[in-house]
Amino acid sequence: MSGTVGGPRGGVAVRVVPCLDVSDGRVVKGVNFLDLQDAGDPVELAARYYEQGADELTFLDVGATVENRSTMYETVTRTAEQVFIPLTVGGGVRSVDDVSRLQQCGADKIGVNSAAIARPDLVGEIADRFGAQAVVLSLDVKRSDRMPSGFVVTTHGGRTESDLDAVRWAAEAVDRGAGELLVNSIDADGTKNGFDLELVRAVRAVSSVPVIASGGAGLVEHFAPAVDAGADAVLAASVFHRGEMTIGDVKDALRESGHAVR
Repeated sequence: MSGTVGGPRGGVAVRVVPCLDVSDGRVVKGVNFLDLQDAGDPVELAARYYEQGADELTFLDVGATVENRSTMYETVTRTAEQVFIPLTVGGGVRSVDDVSRLQQCGADKIGVNSAAIARPDLVGEIADRFGAQAVVLSLDVKRSDRMPSGFVVTTHGGRTESDLDAVRWAAEAVDRGAGELLVNSIDADGTKNGFDLELVRAVRAVSSVPVIASGGAGLVEHFAPAVDAGADAVLAASVFHRGEMTIGDVKDALRESGHAVR
């Protein structure tokens, strides 16, 4: 296991990743995954973040219904034509055919969540066909006394608790071929109180692949502690959408804390 507490493995630069939750072709944002409000055009926001120096972009299709899937394909295609950094796309991905279509549209990495919980073999199937680097396991996690680790995996935007211990599922997914773990704290999501550092540390301890911390960023000072806890990349949404900080602000804060950034 190459994962170690204390930031990215081997001194690799920390990645700063804006996340765009997309529904019906628009970026939306809420608190604890509820009360979603319009936050703008996804392609315009993606271009802005690219210009600000984002290392990657993550699109999550939060509707992920058959009706708006074509809208998401179009959004990814338009973004890939303007933005030349890695794109991760998740939401509603259920098969290797879905992955193939999204990659044809310009996605570099594919996020899987509910479908992998329902059928864990999907992780290995995608990794076998496209490479582990293409598979991002997305975990929407809540604190739970029911689980040995204290964290449970949720589905349906955090509304439904599964029977999976989040840390055990993270470890299993890596064994099955996931090349990255996107760990989102539902409890912290949108609260702007900081990342769930205990959760980041717990997942880092069982992961030999990069860990992306998500959920809770509100101040530039919140990012470095997540990296100290073991995150290889830090993800945020509303603070960027609302212009409360830029990608450069976050990178400056990370640099001042002694972390390498691009």
